[in-house]
Amino acid sequence: MRAILLTGAPGAGKTTLLDALAARGYPVVAESAREIIRSRLAQGLPPRPSPAAFARQLLERDIANYAAAAGHAGCVIFDRGVPDSLGMLAAAAPLAAAGHDELLAAHRYEQVFLFPAWEAIYRNDSERDQSFAQAQVVEAEMRRWVRRCGAEPIEMPLLPVEERCAFLLQRLRPESCE
Repeated sequence: MRAILLTGAPGAGKTTLLDALAARGYPVVAESAREIIRSRLAQGLPPRPSPAAFARQLLERDIANYAAAAGHAGCVIFDRGVPDSLGMLAAAAPLAAAGHDELLAAHRYEQVFLFPAWEAIYRNDSERDQSFAQAQVVEAEMRRWVRRCGAEPIEMPLLPVEERCAFLLQRLRPESCE
């Protein structure tokens, strides 16, 4: 599997791009946080448990999603993933460096695309309750975190979704993603 990671600010267009890529037939993995939040809301619970508990739930789900996709011969595009949940966990309840390194080594992403905060498209919804200012903080944290994890992120330009698809696909060697 060639794991490709979409990360960055909330509300910056990752899910929209993922949906467009899925419509073109590319294998994708949806963001774990939205699934957890939807499930909690359906149960009448607050959207998120404590930050550390939420990060642990995300990490468990992201590891399971990675394992489920591991048998794919081409690329798989992830809307957030193990580095994101590890970053949240490190901020909430720090892991030993060896724990980070072991998890990152077992869950490698070939390329990381960083989505900057984009106020023109930012919208709150039932699962995204952060302010735009909070989205900017998340972007900055993820930018630092993915570099700390050894990745040099490719910044996604602020373009319409079809142009973003083209930008990403030009950098993936799409023939090896099929």
